[in-house]
Amino acid sequence: MTNQKEPPKLIPPHGGYRELQSYQMAEIVYDATVVFCNRFIDRRSRTHDQMVQAARSGKQNIAEGSMASGTSKKFELKLIGVARASLEELLLDFQDYLRQKELPLWGKEHSKAKEVRGLCYRKNRSYMTYKPYIETSSPEIAANTMICVIHQANYLLDQQLRVLEKEFLKEGGFTERLYRTRSQMRKSGK
Repeated sequence: MTNQKEPPKLIPPHGGYRELQSYQMAEIVYDATVVFCNRFIDRRSRTHDQMVQAARSGKQNIAEGSMASGTSKKFELKLIGVARASLEELLLDFQDYLRQKELPLWGKEHSKAKEVRGLCYRKNRSYMTYKPYIETSSPEIAANTMICVIHQANYLLDQQLRVLEKEFLKEGGFTERLYRTRSQMRKSGK
């Protein structure tokens, strides 16, 4: 048996979004937003629908971008950017809620904000980690908790975008990989 080198895979491994911390936080944001909106915002209102859709968009675009990454780094970058923008829109909705209800927006140094931010370090965190802050707390605590969690998700997405940008600049996209692979195949006579 000859020791022939396998040609590089044209479509690299992709997907795996459930393992991404950004996806995990976005899923918490989505689940918690649904509960928050059902508790505190009229279900027939446009605001209810828009907040739930913005949260869903954040989560779904991470998944879609991850699945598309095998054939389009450009599309992955775009979808992760859309996820980030959707969560920013949602962040503004929660800040608007507090302002319109004349409830305080916690600063970074607020003791409850620190408590909520600390939850992200728990192993196997999920919506259940944040459930008491969303399901049985006052509107002030629930909305501020959401703001903390969205900030954390946005931070993770910003980090992810920076990594994707570096990878794209270094390795290029699918079209460039096609060209390199085809060129290598021609040079090796296959």
